[in-house]
Amino acid sequence: MSREMKLFSISNERPLALKIAENLGVSLCKMSLQRFSDGEVKVSIEESVRGKNCYLLQSMNRNVNERMMELLIMIDALKRASAHQITVVMPYYGYSRQNQKARCREPITAKLVADLISRAGATRLISVDLYAAQIQGFFDIPIDHISAVPLITEELLKKYGDKDTVIVAPDHKGVGRARRVAEKMQKPIAILNRKSYPYEKEIINIIGEVRGKTAIVVDDIIDTGLRAMTSAEKLLEAGALEVIACATHAVLVGDAAKRLADSKLKEIIVTDAIDIPLEKQFDRLEIISIGAALASAISGVQENRSLHPLF
Repeated sequence: MSREMKLFSISNERPLALKIAENLGVSLCKMSLQRFSDGEVKVSIEESVRGKNCYLLQSMNRNVNERMMELLIMIDALKRASAHQITVVMPYYGYSRQNQKARCREPITAKLVADLISRAGATRLISVDLYAAQIQGFFDIPIDHISAVPLITEELLKKYGDKDTVIVAPDHKGVGRARRVAEKMQKPIAILNRKSYPYEKEIINIIGEVRGKTAIVVDDIIDTGLRAMTSAEKLLEAGALEVIACATHAVLVGDAAKRLADSKLKEIIVTDAIDIPLEKQFDRLEIISIGAALASAISGVQENRSLHPLF
């Protein structure tokens, strides 16, 4: 017998949570969040979850440490309320960039986060376009790693499929992602050869031909916007006709939105895996929703169906 689904979002007004709920045909469950004067968080679940399959949406974008504590406290509350299963839906995985020891005496914080989520009581994780696929192996619970790349590629095909286009990896690490888009669009790829950390903003040269083409830079995260901006400048200097940037996660810290709005990029295409407040939205920013994809992942888990089409 299928157990009842309960969908929670710690911030109940999040647009993505409401889109997921709409696609699933359910309402967000009632809960309250209280903050004490010293910053402590208290969660109250305002309906029964005993024996239910609970899905908890929380993305680690702004104030990542605060959001992490909210998530862990909510998982603990669900566990103590006798939920049958607790699936964390984390579109953007916080601390994902700290997934290996690059130098001596460094932590692997992405693994620590995985341990915290598992030990708190989560029984499954759904995430979108992890910074490093190896993070899947950090968990001892099942993890469903879905991708927004097909949605972004579909949008790129509509707008630029009939143009003389080249798909650009912003660095060597992004070649795999760029190749997936290039194969789907049947376009060539190019690679921006950047200097190593901490000088990665400097581009040594471009591997591949971009002159006279529409260049589409495919990334996973747009954080400060500097990489997208410097990519556009270098590609235009090399003769590209126009440059489009796209990414799954628009973190947009600090003045990143203004930097992108003032840049030479023709368009920036991102998803709503991270909520983008109105003050950070601008004319050339297009936001594609992954609400339907995440709803499909949740219903697939709920009904024990394969999620292969979403990978």
